[in-house]
Amino acid sequence: MTNYNVQSPILFIIFNRPDVTRQVFEKIKAVKPARLYIAADGPRKGHATDARRCEEARAAVAGIDWECTVKTLFREENKGCKLAVSGAISWFFEQEEEGIILEDDCVPNNSFFYFCDTMLNKYRHDTRIRNITGNNLQHGKTWGTGSYYFSQLSNIWGWASWRRVWKEYDVTMSKYTEEDVVAQLPKICDDRFFVLEWLGFFKNVKAGKIDTWDYQLQFNTFFENGLCVTPNVNLVSNIGFGVDATHTILSDAHNANLPVAELGEITHPHIMLPEKAADYYFLNSEFNLAAKWRRYNKPKRRIKRWLKSFFAK
Repeated sequence: MTNYNVQSPILFIIFNRPDVTRQVFEKIKAVKPARLYIAADGPRKGHATDARRCEEARAAVAGIDWECTVKTLFREENKGCKLAVSGAISWFFEQEEEGIILEDDCVPNNSFFYFCDTMLNKYRHDTRIRNITGNNLQHGKTWGTGSYYFSQLSNIWGWASWRRVWKEYDVTMSKYTEEDVVAQLPKICDDRFFVLEWLGFFKNVKAGKIDTWDYQLQFNTFFENGLCVTPNVNLVSNIGFGVDATHTILSDAHNANLPVAELGEITHPHIMLPEKAADYYFLNSEFNLAAKWRRYNKPKRRIKRWLKSFFAK
């Protein structure tokens, strides 16, 4: 899809990587949003090159040569991933009812913007839908008969949502307890190791051991029984894997630099239920669930568990 002008406002979140920032900004420039919000975290203390690189990243988004209302949130001090990103999204949705969010390492194609515009309009008042992603991490697998399917996983490498969803976001997850997690996660996926993995994420986020904002959004999607609109082809490539990334530091990771494809004419699925098999495929590939089950079911481990339970009686 060429020569498409996006209809939705865009929030562009940047930091200290001018090279990837330029690549994403070129894609934004191509679709000429009428309203563009740019948020940037400040340089970290003790990082000698941060101040210069932050300035270079901000300079990379200065070339706005189309009619556009631009608002900026440029922080002087570093807030970190959790507070800087969640704060930027809150700032965005304080001013907009809905919109598209891109981080500096997520390169979309033109179909992504058309897809987001269409889905934001179609599901604007459907509270079952929590967000729209441009990511397809199914590595060639497709699901259902439509151009997209429904997932219980909220992938945020290029996504869109509404104020109605974000107003329920809580960076501290004060609403939920460990007991809630243990009781509710099996309803999402009844795999023992999925539950243990995500219980660990919950504990670490609550304890402040993980400086991130996205697990909180995912738990909200889980516990509000929400759905994420997911395209059947990949529309966004994450080019930010590497040593200078905050979290995605393995440059050869299987989801790094995935190719993108054009979506074509959008056809809607007939049934509005989550594709559980698609979600399990992703969870298994990310967290090695099948391998953990194989280790768990080894004869030695089964005997050890039996002996432990026998002598515990």
